[in-house]
Amino acid sequence: MTNSKKSSNNSSKSNELYAIAETSGQQFWFEVDRYYDIDRLKAKEKDKITLDKVLVLKDKESITIGKPYVKDAKIELEVVSHKRDKKILVYKMRPKKKTRRKMGHRQELTRVMVKSITIGKSTPKSSVKKETVKKETKPKSEKSTN
Repeated sequence: MTNSKKSSNNSSKSNELYAIAETSGQQFWFEVDRYYDIDRLKAKEKDKITLDKVLVLKDKESITIGKPYVKDAKIELEVVSHKRDKKILVYKMRPKKKTRRKMGHRQELTRVMVKSITIGKSTPKSSVKKETVKKETKPKSEKSTN
């Protein structure tokens, strides 16, 4: 019994940083250096993808819950490969009508690897200053013309 308690403590230590994010209509529990199969994305292999719709973020000290999303939180993914899921058989039959239809479906998937989970400002301060300067100059010119 002591071994199982130690293993559960070890598993909780490995889950010190995780995030729950929304992508392709589903919610996924993302951890760093793990791969996940999500619906097909329009990206090439080894492309970087950033997810901004983070619902919950847990680090070593605290848990941050978004309303609905955590502000300035990002998950960086790298596309590993594109693949297809196993075949699902769909069989439809109308009783007493001699109508039967058998179809198969294979979902298109993209395998992604989580590179990093971050929270913080993503835009550089210099670009924000340029925008504020432009906004300030326009009202001053309008006031001087009136």
